[in-house]
Amino acid sequence: MSEEDLERYEADIELALVQEYRAVLPMFGYVVETERRFYLANDVQVTVRDASTPTCIELELRDAWVWDMYRPARFVPSVRVLTFRDVNIERLPEREL
Repeated sequence: MSEEDLERYEADIELALVQEYRAVLPMFGYVVETERRFYLANDVQVTVRDASTPTCIELELRDAWVWDMYRPARFVPSVRVLTFRDVNIERLPEREL
């Protein structure tokens, strides 16, 4: 496989991931962004553990979708994230039916 074939393959996978993201977005209530991953979730619990230095943030996500183009199954029932970095959590607007 040439370098050009590999780049085309990765571009195709990324395009499919963007299309999947757009299709599943209405199913979720939150967008969660960490330094390593991007998630959609329906329940987000945040625990700040400030007894450690630096402060540790623990996230527990339920009913989630993971942005990862190499993951065969992106829908997961739960995710636990531990990080010492910034976390962005956004509540998505309610969709009208």
